[in-house]
Amino acid sequence: MRENALLEREKQFQDKEADYDKLLKMRDSLLSISKVKDTLPQIKEWPENLKVAWNSKMICRESNCSNYVIGDQRSEVWEFVSDSTGMYTNVLSNNEIKRVFAGQYLESKIVLDSAKEASSKNKIKVSVVLDDIKKNIIKGTQTITGQDNCIAKFSVELTPSTKK
Repeated sequence: MRENALLEREKQFQDKEADYDKLLKMRDSLLSISKVKDTLPQIKEWPENLKVAWNSKMICRESNCSNYVIGDQRSEVWEFVSDSTGMYTNVLSNNEIKRVFAGQYLESKIVLDSAKEASSKNKIKVSVVLDDIKKNIIKGTQTITGQDNCIAKFSVELTPSTKK
């Protein structure tokens, strides 16, 4: 009887050892998956200090387009947002999104680009370079290229919105 009990315990021990080996293999496979996952590019996000609404003040500084006159002023709200597909800037006017820029945050500047978009009358391309970034003010230039390859340049000044 003792010998049978000992054989039974040895069999149980072998079963536990086999389970343990399976668990080790599963752990190793999960670790290798996590290593692959860690090598994937991380989602790029705007810095926290940009993730607020910004009031924009834009003034046309030069233009050879018929629909933009030097001295024209515009005010909009800009929001820097990001998700798994990239970094964007939403431009709102009267609480409606007017334009969405794809964005990049480079060492000392923000570069925003809208693809050619169909506005009500014509196709335009808008790009923005914000190269003077301080805590409570961001400045740069917005360039609008119209359908006739006319160009209008606006100075851009962003200040944090006081509204939430």
